[in-house]
Amino acid sequence: MLAISRNMKSASQSAVNREPDNLSSYTFFKKGYRLMIESKTTRETGRDSIAIIGLGKVGTAVGFLLRSAGYKIVAVAGRSTSSIEQALPYTGGKAFSSLSEAASQAECILVTTGDDAIAPVCEEMVKGGGVKHNSKVVHMSGAGGLDLLDAARRAGAHVASIHPLQTFADVKGAIESIPGSTFGITADDEIKDWSVKIVRDLGGIPFFVPEADKPLYHAAACMASNYLVTMMHTVEGIYTSLGLTGEEAIHAFWPLVSGTIKNIETKGTILSLTGPISRGDVGTIKKHLQAFREKLPAFLPAYCAMGVLTTDLGLKKKTLSADRAGIIKKLLGGGREDEQAGKNR
Repeated sequence: MLAISRNMKSASQSAVNREPDNLSSYTFFKKGYRLMIESKTTRETGRDSIAIIGLGKVGTAVGFLLRSAGYKIVAVAGRSTSSIEQALPYTGGKAFSSLSEAASQAECILVTTGDDAIAPVCEEMVKGGGVKHNSKVVHMSGAGGLDLLDAARRAGAHVASIHPLQTFADVKGAIESIPGSTFGITADDEIKDWSVKIVRDLGGIPFFVPEADKPLYHAAACMASNYLVTMMHTVEGIYTSLGLTGEEAIHAFWPLVSGTIKNIETKGTILSLTGPISRGDVGTIKKHLQAFREKLPAFLPAYCAMGVLTTDLGLKKKTLSADRAGIIKKLLGGGREDEQAGKNR
């Protein structure tokens, strides 16, 4: 449960009197967005008061950015005393050991816990009387739907999900990268406009995701981030098999990766495609397949699966003929079948 020890609450609350390094003059620029932390004498802005439930990287960073934009963080609750003590200098607000008590302080309740905790946390807040009629209850999960907040809906609250398409290594990195990021929004009709406003106040770019499409939206995000890491790890493994260290391998292929990403950013995916499949170079692809079969068979399925998708992209680019595409897909399909046959032996 997200709570802090009552006998340590006063110690954690005192943390708000400390500021992280240079917080009082913290200024940064990100794609045209400029944010500065409010001074302690300029609190009244007319924006909704905020309670933050869950003080990991995202909750802490969002609290800081909302505070910077003029929102008043009136209450926070987290997993432990230490998480609260680390977050309070960024977020401000009063620490509570009771989730429902923290929630009851604010017009808007941000639930920034892990996905599995959202529904139980919401139910606990409602049971304790922390969610009022017309409260706004918002989670920040990419995969989770508004059904995770059904308990709040039944209590008369309006619910939404706002999810930044971004990856976060730490709090300071999140503070720097959230502005300029696109946010997927799923919201009750009554607070759609409000959801857009809070995203824009975070420096984000809003777009609406239908409830039924949230799993696809999040799957795409996972492919863009998590699967990219897996692909780079696979490439690293190939180069380390040739004698490079992991660090040397990354140094070797990184200019290629960063150049490709830059091309995608400026030209789009189709025009950025290069390589043997794009050219219809069947002989080179045969050599690749043979090398994987002989030396690194575990990597063959990934090469073939990505190759089939790359063939489709080559057709869209119109640098690959339909005849060559058919030959390549047959080769790649055979590669996958060979690998499966090997597993079945």
